[in-house]
Amino acid sequence: MNTQEQEYKWYALYTKSRAEKKVLEQLTQMGIKAYLPLKRVLRQWSDRKKWVEVPVISSYIFINIPETDYRKVFDANGVVSYVSYKGKAVTIPDHEIEAMRKTIENNIEFDVQQRKLKKGEKITITSGPLKGVKGIIKEVQGNKKLYISISNIGYTLVINMEDVQ
Repeated sequence: MNTQEQEYKWYALYTKSRAEKKVLEQLTQMGIKAYLPLKRVLRQWSDRKKWVEVPVISSYIFINIPETDYRKVFDANGVVSYVSYKGKAVTIPDHEIEAMRKTIENNIEFDVQQRKLKKGEKITITSGPLKGVKGIIKEVQGNKKLYISISNIGYTLVINMEDVQ
């Protein structure tokens, strides 16, 4: 492989609790392409309510780097480790990052579940805001659900397809 053309891959980083946004800022300043999926939630304090943006998956941030930059991410304060299997950082397929992005950018309601899913019918959405997204369709309590698996970290976005126009 030519040294000019390094292959960029997505990885998941585990961060210190509540440090995701600070890590994102630092990685961006270092020139590392990073993605922190956020959602708006209404938080209640004793004296007020306020809409805040919180990470979709607590303590995780996604980065797109070549293997040569593997150690560089640890220069960011708050990075704990790569999500790894048998001591090797696992890669996140591009289509899973894109599915998360499309779901969040189109303000589609979803839940996040941490579990492995049973095999179901594999589909690709052909129209609407999620066009091109691949997932698994299941019948759950009468509602059609689309499961977008972020396979290598064990999380799944769950979308009620009856709510998607």
